[in-house]
Amino acid sequence: MVGMVVEVSAHGWPEYVSEWTVEMLDTLPEGNLRYELLDGTLLVSPSPVPLHQAAIGELHVVLRAACPADHYVFLAPLDWQPDGRTSLEPDLLVVRRDRIGPKNIIETPTLVVEVISPSSARIDRMLKFARYAEGGIPQYWIVDPRVPSVEIYNLIDGEYQLAASAQGTQTVSVTAPFVVAVVPAKLVQI
Repeated sequence: MVGMVVEVSAHGWPEYVSEWTVEMLDTLPEGNLRYELLDGTLLVSPSPVPLHQAAIGELHVVLRAACPADHYVFLAPLDWQPDGRTSLEPDLLVVRRDRIGPKNIIETPTLVVEVISPSSARIDRMLKFARYAEGGIPQYWIVDPRVPSVEIYNLIDGEYQLAASAQGTQTVSVTAPFVVAVVPAKLVQI
């Protein structure tokens, strides 16, 4: 289906749209909502809470320190747009420098991280989990700041398999795509 940009008034949403496209995202009202597309379906979520943001910030510091020079670690908001019907905004993306686009990331990131919240857990653990695997992203991390915990999944034969996990003061370590160790409890010390 070919999408058309939908006109939106400053105070409202567009008329019913059967399938959303990346171009339509720019027409949505600004505010405290996060807009993502998954295969033409619009996902809307609220702004994150401080615990969520603390975990992202601390994990960004850890990943930046471990990241090789040919990669870069980005914080949300930055979209991965593999096609015209999908625009997902992981909390963190690690991308090879030669794959960084001028506006968004359209090529496959090396790894993505989602910090889950009660409103996003099902989307992050099921829908995004499947779409990131389908997109060929080699590694997917799921962080739950409420536990706190970190789960690291590697893409093997097109499916994610749990490679490592830790809770609380345990350390989770991986050697690929680069060597890094994380203590989940240290991500949420606010």
